[in-house]
Amino acid sequence: MMQCSTYRLCAVAASLVVTTSALAQNAPSTSATTATSTVSAQAAREPSVAELKLGPTPQLATVVVTPGRTAEPLGETLGDNSVIGRDELDTLPNGTLSDALVREHGIETLNYGGPLSQSSVNIRGTNSNQSLILIDGLRVNSATSGDAPLSAIPLNSVERVEIVRGTASSLYGADAIGGVVNVITRGDQDRPFSAYANAGIGSYATTQYDAGFSGAADGWVYSLFGGYGQSGGTNATQPTNYSYNPDKDSYYRSNVGGTLGYTWKAGQTLTFQSYQSSVNGGYDAGTPYFNDRGIQTVSTNMLTSKNRVSDFWTSTLRAGFTNERYQTVNAGSDLVPTNPTDGKQHFATRQGQYLWQNDLKFSATQSVSLGYERLEQSVDGTLSNGDYPQASYVNYQQTTRYTNSLFGIYRGTWGPQSVQASVRSDNNSQYGNFMTGSLVYGLSLTPQWRATVGANTGFRAPNFNELYWPVTPSYAGNPLLQPEKSRNIEMGLKYTTEQTQLSLVAYRNEITNLILNQPVVPGDIYSPYAPVNVGQALIQGVSLFGSHRFNADTQVRGSLNWLDPRNAETGALLPQRAQQVAKLAVDQAVGRARLTADWYVSSERKDTMSGGTLGGYSLLNLLGSYPLPEGAEVQVRWNNVFGKQYTLIQGYNTLGSNVFVNLAWRM
Repeated sequence: MMQCSTYRLCAVAASLVVTTSALAQNAPSTSATTATSTVSAQAAREPSVAELKLGPTPQLATVVVTPGRTAEPLGETLGDNSVIGRDELDTLPNGTLSDALVREHGIETLNYGGPLSQSSVNIRGTNSNQSLILIDGLRVNSATSGDAPLSAIPLNSVERVEIVRGTASSLYGADAIGGVVNVITRGDQDRPFSAYANAGIGSYATTQYDAGFSGAADGWVYSLFGGYGQSGGTNATQPTNYSYNPDKDSYYRSNVGGTLGYTWKAGQTLTFQSYQSSVNGGYDAGTPYFNDRGIQTVSTNMLTSKNRVSDFWTSTLRAGFTNERYQTVNAGSDLVPTNPTDGKQHFATRQGQYLWQNDLKFSATQSVSLGYERLEQSVDGTLSNGDYPQASYVNYQQTTRYTNSLFGIYRGTWGPQSVQASVRSDNNSQYGNFMTGSLVYGLSLTPQWRATVGANTGFRAPNFNELYWPVTPSYAGNPLLQPEKSRNIEMGLKYTTEQTQLSLVAYRNEITNLILNQPVVPGDIYSPYAPVNVGQALIQGVSLFGSHRFNADTQVRGSLNWLDPRNAETGALLPQRAQQVAKLAVDQAVGRARLTADWYVSSERKDTMSGGTLGGYSLLNLLGSYPLPEGAEVQVRWNNVFGKQYTLIQGYNTLGSNVFVNLAWRM
């Protein structure tokens, strides 16, 4: 299997490099003025599959806020940044955030069996708790586990997803070692009234319905959206898993959100945003067999005042509140009179986030942002275990912490040269003060070619479970843990025209004070494990991305990622990370229909639990759509066309061949 996957990776790499290189050499030259405008609007943007049939018509500049904490064209940002737009999200009916992210270069996802199970994201080979997930700029990573509620973020609620690869702690503080994913929900767009609705049905008795509207008039901006879906599901585990339960693990999910904003005077805007989502998914907990459920919820509410104080000074005040909760319920536990609470537990995180940011634009090419942030976190949890009733409550030694932060960002351009520098101080009530910084330099070699080089530092704060988990037969927290530290350097080269994009990025991320779980009593197989600062990880990689629009009907895009993730002290490969991953998408318009083939190839990986090797695999997914009268469209999504059997986590199933048919309406 490994040899087969390697051959496929080589074939994809060869075709991608040869094609994009040849097209780059043959690309028609343009005047400096035209080319520079094109680069500003298009550079670094990964075109969506929905745009593939649009032909060579120049697109408007994609504006992002995440790479520099202020609005700027994506093509002018420095670093390995990209955007998943609403047009591409529309091609993934009934999709989740994980479905969208896994199509991007340098990003892999994992899940614990079946649809809507617990998922995690790995950016550039880092752990899931080493990347920061935001919703409208508010962090939603759990303070107990460090992971984000990916399964509770359906795509119908998302306007776009902004991705920053590489360490970004100097911009966003703790946990941004691998990168940042900022989910921008629908609304807060100044445009005429529009509405949408979807209704779909698919394999495993899956159904999904969602609808919404948005608009702007007379200074008001508004939106409202919501959705509901369910599925009969599949069995999450395999018989070899100690948690095996021979049932189907179904799910139910719902979400609602909206925006209301008012510009009461030119340059003076007040906006309220709210987002609520929940997913109730089945999981397996072994014998006795019950309908075990995991309920994951996420809630964000935010009030923002954006005020233009003068021609060059814009002030932003924001207060946001997020709640994340994961609860497990053993539906049959009440039938066990000796232990009526067995299997019931919950972990909750509440975060208050406050920001005052001042953007000073001295000229079209020189700007500074200065800001203050405060993060307030509180947690609570219960853990029920009939065999160890003393562990029924997670009595964290501390249940609250706060962080006060100051940051500064400078952006400057002189002719072909560009610089972004940032520095940040985070003072945390648990681990004290932590300084991080970043410096990225870009040089436009020609109107089409640009080279970048950058260095930055970051850190991850230990979560409450790592610090204060009570002593149980299997695990114990360690209140003496120190934050993980990161030093990242990277170099990039990009080529951009209206038809062709090509980027090559090489990076090296050294993580010290690495937190690893080790036996409390070395050599004792019955010893509980505890997290300790013992290791150092070295993650090195190269990422190649390319796309080309041949004509109005055909486009191809793909990426190839090489990764070398190791424990720097032992030389052992880090688990759950493939060393080679290739992704290729070919889009073809046939008359009024649009057809897309997505090919995904992964090499083998090391499993976390067993330490064994998980074989490489390849998947083919097909997408199709056909427009109907009155703004309607029928969409078909066929995943894992050949029904490949593969394993992401030992003992957990993955989905076989499955189909979803959606009827969409847009106004």
